Amino acid sequence: MSVYYTEDHEWVSVEGDTGIVGITDYAQKQLGDVVFVELPDVGKVLDQGAEAAVVESVKAASEVYAPVSGEVMEANEALQDDPAIVNASPEENGWFVKLSLSDKSQLDELMDQAAYKAFVKTL
Repeated sequence: MSVYYTEDHEWVSVEGDTGIVGITDYAQKQLGDVVFVELPDVGKVLDQGAEAAVVESVKAASEVYAPVSGEVMEANEALQDDPAIVNASPEENGWFVKLSLSDKSQLDELMDQAAYKAFVKTL
């Protein structure tokens, strides 16, 4: 399993042709307490960089963008009942969607964990 990151603080964990998408710990700290998550429907096709979900916190509403293109195979319904999971476990249980990847070459445009950590230090 490999994890890739975007400059918008999304991550995608890839295993085979499946990608699990969420936001980073840095992102959830910037948002503050998450109070609502809007997820896409299963079957929706997301283009790289397009809106994949919406997160509302006590501070603001923010879009979550698809780090790679793919079809939504599953949405994390647990976030509907308990959006605070995004704060408690952003890079594990707080994932948003599972995608069937349509173009794995897009992963080459993303950062690995070391590059992402270095990027965050510049913010």
